[in-house]
Amino acid sequence: MSATSIAAEVEGVGGGQPVSTQTIRRILHPIGLHGCRHRRKPLLKMMHKKARKQFAEDKQTKDMDYWNHVLWSDENKINLFGSDGVKRVWRQPGKEYKNKCVLPTVKHGDGSVMVWGCMSAAGTGELQFIEGTMNANMYCEAEHDPLPFRRLGHRAVLQHDNDPKHTSKTTTALLKMQRVKVMDWPSMSPDLNPIEHLWSILKWKVEERKVSNINQLCDVVMKEWKRNPVATCEALVNSMPKRVKAVVENNGGHTKY
Repeated sequence: MSATSIAAEVEGVGGGQPVSTQTIRRILHPIGLHGCRHRRKPLLKMMHKKARKQFAEDKQTKDMDYWNHVLWSDENKINLFGSDGVKRVWRQPGKEYKNKCVLPTVKHGDGSVMVWGCMSAAGTGELQFIEGTMNANMYCEAEHDPLPFRRLGHRAVLQHDNDPKHTSKTTTALLKMQRVKVMDWPSMSPDLNPIEHLWSILKWKVEERKVSNINQLCDVVMKEWKRNPVATCEALVNSMPKRVKAVVENNGGHTKY
């Protein structure tokens, strides 16, 4: 509820005695309650929470040697101009239209690129650009860059989500033929995939470069992806025990990751 809504409710309970929104804020702030934006998270139904908790409980006993042999994969969209997310800025009164306090927009947008990538504790794999809508056949072509699997050895395990192109008969048959082990994955669980953080880092680096067209965007995305240090990938994978523990403690609910 907003401060205005709370003030109206208190006024109704108090027999019509007016209460200002500022009074409500003065009462709530000292006990640590502040107006904030909602965290944007995937919609979790009861079946999702149950599957997430079961997955986390099963993986709690895994040591770092297991996580170090997982190849994490995902698709993502990278915008040429601007971000899909909400940004904030610290500013003084009357400074809201200074250049550093304004988020530029364009009328029709400048496009974006879709990419598929993978990573492990040993570093990033080859990044591949996707033209149009990715289907099972395109995914099978993009998915099997042999270099990451060679890095991880015969114990490599592939992680991907439950997108239809990942679970299709074509993809399943190819993985089985190539004897690729696939990790069971709970739906609606981007917070359990460390590559999501790598995407955030990549997007931040791309925005810093201020590219002006799609060709430049593709070049910058590829260069920055390859520049990701192995130490960063290793640190993200090392967070897996904390991630699964947080899911268990929250009964399969959302986590900070």
